[in-house]
Amino acid sequence: MIPRMKPYLGWDELLALFKFNDDAVERFEVEFARMFETSHAISFAYGRSALWSFFKAAGVEDAEVVMPAYTCDVVAHAVVLSGNRPCFVDINLTDYNMNLDLFSAAITERTRAVIPTHLFGYPMDIETVSEIVQAAENRYGHKIWIIQDCAHAFGAHWNGRSVCNAGDVALFGLNISKMFTSIFGGMLTVEDELLAGRIRDWRNSHSKQPGLSKAIRRSLYLIAVYPAFQEFLYGIVYWLQEGTPLLDGLTKAYHLDEKIHFPPDYQDRMLDLEAQVGLSQLNKYPEIVKRRKENALYYDEHLQGLAGFELPPLVEGATYSHYVVRVADRRSMMRALARRGIQLGQLIEYSVPHMDAYRPYAGGRDFQNSLLCSQKTINLPIHPGLKPTQRSWIAKCLIEAIKDGRE
Repeated sequence: MIPRMKPYLGWDELLALFKFNDDAVERFEVEFARMFETSHAISFAYGRSALWSFFKAAGVEDAEVVMPAYTCDVVAHAVVLSGNRPCFVDINLTDYNMNLDLFSAAITERTRAVIPTHLFGYPMDIETVSEIVQAAENRYGHKIWIIQDCAHAFGAHWNGRSVCNAGDVALFGLNISKMFTSIFGGMLTVEDELLAGRIRDWRNSHSKQPGLSKAIRRSLYLIAVYPAFQEFLYGIVYWLQEGTPLLDGLTKAYHLDEKIHFPPDYQDRMLDLEAQVGLSQLNKYPEIVKRRKENALYYDEHLQGLAGFELPPLVEGATYSHYVVRVADRRSMMRALARRGIQLGQLIEYSVPHMDAYRPYAGGRDFQNSLLCSQKTINLPIHPGLKPTQRSWIAKCLIEAIKDGRE
């Protein structure tokens, strides 16, 4: 079975597990900042840990944080668990990012931070975001932090400028499902040296170095990933996930979507072995983005004009972390492709303010576009390891499935 996502791993990442360099994390931070055109990079156990730590280090508390309604819920978790209140904004149906008119209206006197999320690798208009925030700062007379959520947009550009160095900080997640991985982990990038020092000092005094047992678990996890995502075995993995409670239970233990929580190790430091894997992945990043763009172009050329099949845009500067389409009947489409040996993905199956835990923060608004996307979007396999023959097979099966559905 062709998996919906597959990390781009080789021998380098496997061998990295057996390198013992006690400065690996620092080297990873330096190389990460260099790759993504920023001045400083600061590592954490998870992306959500990085965001939570920023709020703590910057003294953002009991404030409103403006963010999209259609995004990963762990971003909202970090806002709430840091003692703040999320203020949700609906999205556009064109690029799945925040509606800028609604974004401007959502900023109030209580706003102390905004999170422009470059969802699925589509860059937001960072120039307009900056203008809106600057006008609000002038109006209310206080600092409003701009946090670029680049978890899907490593190296994305808007009008030739990297979104990773726009605003005050940028946020990255590095788990196995991201564009490149350090097994788990997160990163904040910062331009201002004094701010970087504040964040790093806060992290160093409020985090702990994990022990050997965690390093062993992380190593075993990465080793297990290699066979698990091979096409000849992935059918078994898919069955375990969809047909049994085993993998579903493991996923929910890590990512409880109906509970505002963090993993128990969220205040750990990044492991040296995770940083070693990240350094190996950094070397592959240009190739990873190149192949994702090629796959997106192929789908765009071969899937035009299909009834009830809304293609995503092709955007200059996008990284295409995901290739997201909207369909009338998601479950039928996913079942039809699974019968043909293709897994389609569901990345964000919720609109955050429609979740029970976040209804108190919805403010009586309906977020129609976010709700629609939570019900109608699927992700086609676009990972860099996708072979041309697999890509053409996916397109062929989609066309046949849509045709069969009309007959």
